[in-house]
Order: sequence, then C-alpha cells, then structure tokens
Amino acid sequence: MTLLFIGDIVGRPGREIVKRAVRVLARRFGTQLVIANGENAAGGAGLTRENADEIFKAGVHVITGGNHIWDKREVLEFIDREPRLVRPANYPEGTPGRGATTVVAEDGTMVGVINLMGRIFLSTLDDPFVAASREIAALSAAGARVILIDFHAETTSEKIALSWWLDGQVTAVIGTHTHVQTADERVLPGGTACLTDAGMTGPHDGVIGMDRQAVIARFRTGMPTRFEPAAGDLRLHGALITADPLTGRAESIERIAVTSAMLDAWEA
Repeated sequence: MTLLFIGDIVGRPGREIVKRAVRVLARRFGTQLVIANGENAAGGAGLTRENADEIFKAGVHVITGGNHIWDKREVLEFIDREPRLVRPANYPEGTPGRGATTVVAEDGTMVGVINLMGRIFLSTLDDPFVAASREIAALSAAGARVILIDFHAETTSEKIALSWWLDGQVTAVIGTHTHVQTADERVLPGGTACLTDAGMTGPHDGVIGMDRQAVIARFRTGMPTRFEPAAGDLRLHGALITADPLTGRAESIERIAVTSAMLDAWEA
C-alpha cells in the first residue's frame, strides 16, 4: 500500500494547493491513505472546524497537530468529537482530544496514526518515547499493523533518535515543525521509514510560510510584528511511503515537492 504524508499546511494558500493536489497525487501515485499536518492551516497558526472540514473534503483522511494546535480556541469545541484529528500524545492526561487514532485506508488496511511533540526548544511535555510505546501497544492491540508517527519537533537529533529507537515497531516516523524539507529519507534496517522533516505545504515566497517583509522587520528591529501568510510560489511538500500491509514494514520512502506548474502538467 502507498501512504501520502503532507507537511505542515500553512494558511489559505496551503489549503488551496491541498484541495488541488491531493486527488491528482492519488491518481498519479495510487495512494490509499493521506495524512497531513494541519496545525498552521488557520492563517498560519491553529486550526478551525471550517479549515478541518475543508482539508478532509480535499481527500485527507487524518489531520495531525503540534505546538500550534490550541492557537484557535474553537478547536476545543470539536477536537473531542473528531476522531480524524489528533494532537500530540505526550500532552498530560486529561488534555482534550486524542494522541492517536485508527483509520481504514481505501484498500481496506487498518492504519494507526500517532502524533508526538519533541521537548527540545518546545513546550516541556511528557516523554515522547514513553508516549510512543504506549500508543503503539494500543494500536497494535486494536489490529493496526501499519502505523505512522508524525513527530513534531525542532531538532534533527531528537527526530532521528526516535526513529532509530522505534525501528521495526512502526511503519514510518515523519518529522514536522521546521517547515524546511530535509533530504535524509531512508528505510532503517528494521523496516521503519523516516524523514527528519516533511517540509511545508503553502507559499514558498516568504519565510517558512509567512510574509517575508514582516519577518525581516522582526529580525531587524526586535519589535513585535503581526505575521500573515505569504501568497506565492505554492508547493506541496511531503513524502510517499510504500508498506507491506500484512507486516507493517516500509518498503520505500520518497520525498515529494509538488509545484503548481507540475500540477498543471499532470492535469493536462
């Protein structure tokens, strides 16, 4: 089976290219399940019910989160009722929402999805290594053999360490948060595919998705500046993972960086 993971969706531009690209990519690559990080889908920070519905309607099966998942307060109104939305599993017990979920892919395979957040240079949460083991055990008991983790973390070392520690236990560990796609995709010896960061889906004519003039002003002056998403050079970043649905072992992982021009050609 083939899974598509989409890197951090930023604002309306990110949502627009997702709406255009997901079904085109499904036809071109034969994807049976689509997972996307959506914590920045609402104007560059947070997620609303309307945003989530728009992303699901585009063909995404599961939305993952991260440190910005609570930036739009209205998420608290629906996160407990939406099994297709997960937030980091290493938030303390009692936090609204869920850290993992199962979904049936289009080929009938049950897939488990876990969201975790790193602790280096981010909020100090519970141990993501312990949370990973807990959620993997629960998903395996529920019958999921294919399990993908979105590890929302700042440092490459923490992401790579978790990937090695979980090698052979999950299908893939895909990093998010930095909005910059890395070039270190590989399948580890135990059958776990990993990529330090999937990149960003949205406008690439700014600074990690935001209008570049505002970001430059912030760096130059140190003064508070309101950030808005940039608008041009739309790209969808992510990864394609092929896996054996019976064993859950990854067979391959491929980075993708899809531009509007590429979509024009594929749709022609």
